[in-house]
Amino acid sequence: MKFARASLACGIFLLLAAPPLPAQKSFPLPRYLYGQQTLRTKAQTALPSAQGFRDYVVGGKLRLSVENAIRLALANSTDVHLARSPIDLAKYAIESAKAPFDPGVSAGFNSTRSNAPAYTQLQGAPTVSTLNQQATLGYNQTFKTGTNVQVGVESQKLSTNSSFNFFNPSVNADFSFTFSQPLLRNRGVFPNTAPIVIAQRNLSQARANFEAEVNNIIQLVVARYWNVVQARENLAVQKKSLAQAQQSYDRDKHALELGALPPLDIYSSQSQVAQRRVTVIQAQYALMQAEDNFRNAIGADLDPNIRALDLDLTDTPQPGGAMFSTDIPAALAKALANRPEIESVREQLMNDQTGVRLAHNQLEPDLSLTGIFQSNGLGGDEINTAVTPPVVISPGGFGDALHQVFGFGYPVYGMGFNFSFPIKNRAAEASLGDALVARRHDLYSERQIRQIITLDVTNAVHQLEESKLSTEAAKISYNLAQKNLQAEQHKYELGAGQIQFVLQAQTELAQAEQSLVDAQVGYQLAVTAVEHATGGLLDRFHVEIAGLAR
Repeated sequence: MKFARASLACGIFLLLAAPPLPAQKSFPLPRYLYGQQTLRTKAQTALPSAQGFRDYVVGGKLRLSVENAIRLALANSTDVHLARSPIDLAKYAIESAKAPFDPGVSAGFNSTRSNAPAYTQLQGAPTVSTLNQQATLGYNQTFKTGTNVQVGVESQKLSTNSSFNFFNPSVNADFSFTFSQPLLRNRGVFPNTAPIVIAQRNLSQARANFEAEVNNIIQLVVARYWNVVQARENLAVQKKSLAQAQQSYDRDKHALELGALPPLDIYSSQSQVAQRRVTVIQAQYALMQAEDNFRNAIGADLDPNIRALDLDLTDTPQPGGAMFSTDIPAALAKALANRPEIESVREQLMNDQTGVRLAHNQLEPDLSLTGIFQSNGLGGDEINTAVTPPVVISPGGFGDALHQVFGFGYPVYGMGFNFSFPIKNRAAEASLGDALVARRHDLYSERQIRQIITLDVTNAVHQLEESKLSTEAAKISYNLAQKNLQAEQHKYELGAGQIQFVLQAQTELAQAEQSLVDAQVGYQLAVTAVEHATGGLLDRFHVEIAGLAR
């Protein structure tokens, strides 16, 4: 026991007497704080450049499939990075909610020297000179049960030239331990850890919202991908139609030169060439606009060198194999199980329930138990003031004072209760009312989300069925338009037909081919809409939210 006391005394003495540390670039952190250094990062001043595009440059073009486009969008899209920010904020909110339970250590040292003229003989000297030095060391922490503990060690050294002091210099030391424990309001783990639980659910909610946003971004990327394909195929159809019109015009022009065609009949084919050239120009600019929108969706517009590359989209709209099929009940059940919006509102409702419980707790009276224990000690050079001049009877110092402190020969202890009961607590009642209103509001929000999901699924399934039927009908229409054009051309070559019927058949074939492309692209968009409505887009394209939300 004596060895422990002596060791503690030496430690405190070395702490108080140690010279100041040399200047360092950063304050050395204790080992248990190393994990917190990751939070002390510098503010980001520059955003990363576009990533991954060089891997898909082939022959001077950006060659992409739908899955490649999604991968690039998730790595570079500004919308993805913006949607991730609430997750990071929610993580820091958890750390903030844990702050009330962080332990704290405090230390201090003060030294004061004073000189004052004596106004009475009882002051022991004509001019009283005093040196007062005080050192403190404390520790405090609040636990999840609401218990607050404070431990402190204090030492005071007093030197004076007064001849009446029994100890000079005198060293006073004390050790104190105090605690407080709520017994009604804020008692127990729940009210004290409720902010942490709410913050953790907010993180889960942020991740669910991020998943929903990624689901929307993937749908947008897929839609813009197929918009480019549709615009590209439309341009190809219009160029083919222009080539057919040009061929008819060249044939008519040659017939006119041979005298086999009346002069006024040349204008029909010439007019069609001019009209279809206008259509080609419009299709070219529609393709350029669709490509620009697609580049924006995947982040290819961030780098001028990437933005200048032509696009080579490899996926074709023709369905491969059997067409996708589902029904509304199965799709709706899948959506209610997988849609992240359901998980988000579920977390919010759990937070609302926690808020109601916490508000009820704050309506209780405030009753707390407090306790204190203190041990005192006195040391220093003991002076015999009965002789002149005073002489030292027994030398002493800080170790004597500390020995008395931890010998507990001079204890101070006590306990008490503090009770507070507001006659009217409008603030707590208003908080409870707010919590109840928030819960009712979120219950309606949950119902609204379920209604929206039900409508999304229903519309998506209907759109899928329509696109499948439209694709089959467009194939039949395209085949018939081809046969009709062949028949009209054959009749015209035999002299039994007229050029306007050939031109009309060419226009109808172009329209039928464009309708087939539209129907095929519509089918791809309909499949994507069903997967989006049921929450299956991420699984379809093998997207891991855990990796994106780091």
